[in-house]
Amino acid sequence: MSGGGTKSILVVEDEPKIGEVCYRVLTGEGFVVDVAVNGSLAQELLTQKDYDLCLIDIRMPVMNGKELFQVIADRYPRLAGGVIFSTGDVIDGYIQRFLELTGRPHLSKPFTPHELITIVKETLKQAEEENG
Repeated sequence: MSGGGTKSILVVEDEPKIGEVCYRVLTGEGFVVDVAVNGSLAQELLTQKDYDLCLIDIRMPVMNGKELFQVIADRYPRLAGGVIFSTGDVIDGYIQRFLELTGRPHLSKPFTPHELITIVKETLKQAEEENG
């Protein structure tokens, strides 16, 4: 995790338009943002850079959000507190149970730029408090 300066965010999203909106909104708020189109590419980026927060789509090809979260929890435990999930399937019982088990916040698709900014700032604040 970076210090008190500019925060780095990894957006893991397989829908190009949603990834682009997240990029524009978050860079507009002063964050440094990288976008990966699947969990496998996100894993590569995680080895190259320290992120303060990850916004992860749960349903993706190659490596889904659940699998990526397990990698983060195992290899980057400090970052696990900075994970936000996004999904269009909150009513799916499997996803609902997964979200409850992780205790991580989530954004339901479609979401507004305001909802995105709010959840990112709240999660960063909580992660900073937890990690001292």
